[in-house]
Amino acid sequence: MTELIRIEPALRAARDAGRKLLVPYVTGGLGSDWCEVVAAVAAAGADAIEVGIPFSDPVMDGPTIQEASMRALAQGATPSSIVAELSEVDAGVPLVVMTYYNVVYRGGHRRFARSLIEHGVAGAIVPDLPYDEFGEWARAADDAGVETILLAAPTTPDDRLVEICARSRGWVYGVGLMGVTGERVTLAESASTMAKRLKAVTDRPVLIGVGVSTPDQAVEAATEADGVIVGSALVRRLLEGGGPEAAATFVGELRSALDGMAASG
Repeated sequence: MTELIRIEPALRAARDAGRKLLVPYVTGGLGSDWCEVVAAVAAAGADAIEVGIPFSDPVMDGPTIQEASMRALAQGATPSSIVAELSEVDAGVPLVVMTYYNVVYRGGHRRFARSLIEHGVAGAIVPDLPYDEFGEWARAADDAGVETILLAAPTTPDDRLVEICARSRGWVYGVGLMGVTGERVTLAESASTMAKRLKAVTDRPVLIGVGVSTPDQAVEAATEADGVIVGSALVRRLLEGGGPEAAATFVGELRSALDGMAASG
């Protein structure tokens, strides 16, 4: 059974020790070895792991993660099977699921929240649930002990940014650019601006995701932020046939680059 590791205390402790935070994203149910991928990226230096629960209409995700979701669904992945399989992964770092509100609603707010905790999953990201409609899930999540990570976009006004940071748990997810997930040749300028804006209004860990694709881009984003979330670049390697070893190699490269920041600083 997976040990439940709380997100925010773990990330704060790592940050306070001078470490830049790294959260890889893995699509749940993608291949029979997906749980081994989760364990491998944890061993390679992840500070937490975001596991995507595939959904048929992933509005935030670009072509790479959409393709991964479609493959996982075709292979029989379901929300309950993914959460159950995570309970067998001894990752040693906090686990977070990322899914869409339809999955949460259909599963039942309280039932879904309790299921996460029972299977060793500490947090959830529900990107299409608007902040103003967050209440029912927030109550169920808080009651069960699920840390719900909220997203802030480059277009989020300053007053709303303060509210999102206050209500987020685990970390605050700064969306690096306006657009869907996917690899980019360069890091958007909005990523650093987003990090600065968030760091100005919260002491919670601030991580930048969407458009962070390479070790150099991770370093650039983490110059202002506490760390990064990397999804599409990792998932592409899995779609191309790379298994746990390829995933670990890539995450290890990201980890080395981020650790180099502390060494040079």
